[in-house]
Amino acid sequence: MTAKYWTLLNFAFRPFFLLGTLFGVLAIIAWITAMHGITWWTPPADITSWHAHEMLLGFATAAIAGFVLTAVATWTGRRPVQGPLLGTLVVAWLLGRLAMGLSGLWPPGAVALLDMAFPVLLTILAGREIFGGASKRNYQIVALLGLIAVVNLMYHLGLAGLFTGMERVPLYLMLHLILVLITLIGGRIIPAFTGNWLRTQGATDLPRQTAAIEHLALPITAAAGIADSFWPGTLVAGSVALAAAAVHGLRLARWKTLSTLREPLLAILHVAYLWIVLGYALLGLSAFGTGLPRTFALHALTMGGVGGMIVAVGTRVGLAHTGRALHAARLTVLCYLVFGLAVVTRVFGPLTGADGLLLLDIAAFGWIAAFMLFAWVYWPMLIRPRVDGVPER
Repeated sequence: MTAKYWTLLNFAFRPFFLLGTLFGVLAIIAWITAMHGITWWTPPADITSWHAHEMLLGFATAAIAGFVLTAVATWTGRRPVQGPLLGTLVVAWLLGRLAMGLSGLWPPGAVALLDMAFPVLLTILAGREIFGGASKRNYQIVALLGLIAVVNLMYHLGLAGLFTGMERVPLYLMLHLILVLITLIGGRIIPAFTGNWLRTQGATDLPRQTAAIEHLALPITAAAGIADSFWPGTLVAGSVALAAAAVHGLRLARWKTLSTLREPLLAILHVAYLWIVLGYALLGLSAFGTGLPRTFALHALTMGGVGGMIVAVGTRVGLAHTGRALHAARLTVLCYLVFGLAVVTRVFGPLTGADGLLLLDIAAFGWIAAFMLFAWVYWPMLIRPRVDGVPER
């Protein structure tokens, strides 16, 4: 095996950002072709459930694994998870995707067992590093990863018929757990990265964080997720969602978003977080008889918030951890623009009255194009050693 493939296992961001991106493209191709009645693969009976599960656990959680297991070495000062151990986690993720893709053929028990391996192993590895490094402020991350594994088990038990009438609840819970993770981590890195960049520009008006807002952010996001998962569309769920939108909006308003517009690599982080604000606002409004479908909110949160944050963090981490300057290349900026247009089409396109399947095609094409651009720019970086010669082992 050549050295560049061993480089791929030096840090978790390398395999998971690369393979996760390629899977995100393949999964959307599979989804959109299935919407056109083309079954070139072996889909499960409920294609919508498969799509939601694979974009959350297969795509989003892969990106989370790449970020968390990379960042934990900085948080704790311990050696990164790398080599054969990281390779084992990657294989577990790949087997899960294969099992879910062939779940129309394989026994449900075998599919569940293979699909559970990745989130369980990820929780164990993250816990080993975070607890082993006594990184107390990150204990919540281990708990959230563990809960993702639990709701994934609930999902498979639901498919087996043990949660009659609640088959979709674990998927909603998984989404909102990911949003809680973004709230936790984004609340650290977005103002920190913004402040660092503004200082290099000579600015003195820096992002601020208010204790009251920060203390509210996690519990209100969790409460909105619980309400939306178990009582979607109710006035209670709508009220909590509007409260979450207000808290996230106040948070973002203090992070100097407008000052970042000169550096797309920073601005995209703020735009992704703005989609979370909009998503919770739309979720709340949809419950109060405004005529806005709940799907608008869900796609703002999933495609805009989760997907946008993956694009934003992936492009920045990919540069920082390969020894490159923190500046978005032209193709990266094009990736941001194409992705943004795809999200707007998916969320607000139905308001135009255009054909639904056509809008779905446009949004899917934009997603595929954006992540193919990401892969084109970042593939060489992810498989090769750092350009500054700093050792990774």
